[in-house]
Amino acid sequence: MRSIGHRGLKIIAVGASVLISIAAISIIWLLLDRDPEIAAADVTASPELIAHGEYLARAADCAACHNTPGGQPFAGGLAFKLPFGTIYSTNITPDRETGIGDWSDDDFVRALHRGIAKNGSYLYPAFPYTSFTAMTREDAVAIKAYLFSLPPVHAPPRPNTLSFPFNQRWTMAFWNLAFLDARRFRNDPQLTAEQNRGVYLATALGHCGECHTPRNIAFAMNLRRQFAGAMIDGWHAYDVSSDPHFGIGAWSDRQIFDYLKTGHAEGRGSAAGPMGEAIADSLEYLTPSDTEALVSYLRTVKPQPGAPGNGVAFSPINKAYAEEPGPEDHDDSLGKRLFEANCIGCHLWNGEGRQTSYAALEGSQAVNDSQGTNLVQALLAGADLRTVDPAAFMPPFERGFTDTEIAAMANYLIHRFGGKTGQVTPDQVRRSRQDQN
Repeated sequence: MRSIGHRGLKIIAVGASVLISIAAISIIWLLLDRDPEIAAADVTASPELIAHGEYLARAADCAACHNTPGGQPFAGGLAFKLPFGTIYSTNITPDRETGIGDWSDDDFVRALHRGIAKNGSYLYPAFPYTSFTAMTREDAVAIKAYLFSLPPVHAPPRPNTLSFPFNQRWTMAFWNLAFLDARRFRNDPQLTAEQNRGVYLATALGHCGECHTPRNIAFAMNLRRQFAGAMIDGWHAYDVSSDPHFGIGAWSDRQIFDYLKTGHAEGRGSAAGPMGEAIADSLEYLTPSDTEALVSYLRTVKPQPGAPGNGVAFSPINKAYAEEPGPEDHDDSLGKRLFEANCIGCHLWNGEGRQTSYAALEGSQAVNDSQGTNLVQALLAGADLRTVDPAAFMPPFERGFTDTEIAAMANYLIHRFGGKTGQVTPDQVRRSRQDQN
């Protein structure tokens, strides 16, 4: 075997030195390109500050992660199932032993901006500090004031079950160096004041990208594909870019506004799953001007095309036939029989909905996805937006139908109301059941 030789070793040494220098410069740049934290004494919580903090806590949808079904508000314990284990949200009530009752304003702000807890341990980015880092200190302190106005709840943290090396929190220091852009929000001079407000609401507070933006191999948001859609808890968080075919570029301002405010847009379907929860816990409480700001900003988001064939289409069914399928409909599939026996009472044959427009199916992204991801989840788990509209409720079919029957219903709905060939399989339904349990 031929020796590398002195010249070869020298070349390797020079190359290694260059790489180390580049890495060192990159780390120094990342450390310098961050906004300094401003240490200050705790702010006295006035009623006005607490009320403002409550609004901001809703805008930031803190309840989505820190509330569990049937549990005490903000007591934590919600499970986040990841490929390398499960982590649980923490108690953020003012309990001094198990919550954040002994945290100062500086402690709280550092957690939101740097992902570092009071005891110095690194937080996992399931807590969206990579988005919250853009939040102003004033807004962060207002949220803390609101949380500290609530009753303390004694709720010890559930232990995470992460595999090695992901259970080593100190490694997050290196992840932060690579992926945490620790800078506060700055207005873009190219945008209007309303659009800039929308950016702040969508990114710093609402952290919409945490669900709607794909992740890279290190589980950081791929900002080059911002709002292109991603999977979250077994649901597809759809493309909400300005792409007219795959995103919401063809939606009217009124449709986007209504969807954000009520969970339903005429001719575009209704929210369910995590998005339905976001409407019920957060978005419905925004002021009209803030909702309009979100609409204005979303119009500026770069279009992100999706998978061919999964754009929203409108089926050619005869709208005149609501109580019967129509003379041209000769389908006698299992899916059609199940739909006729269980669904037309609410949805009607033309998909316009009987008691409420929330039951409308045409134009919905769920029935335009040939894989039927969200459609299957909705059939299994149902949908509940009764906090917005008393009639906006669909019961779950999880226990009443087999995997084969759910798959047949989903494929029929995709064909009838999306004009596509559904590709849902019983095995897919089985996996979706497991995701929900």
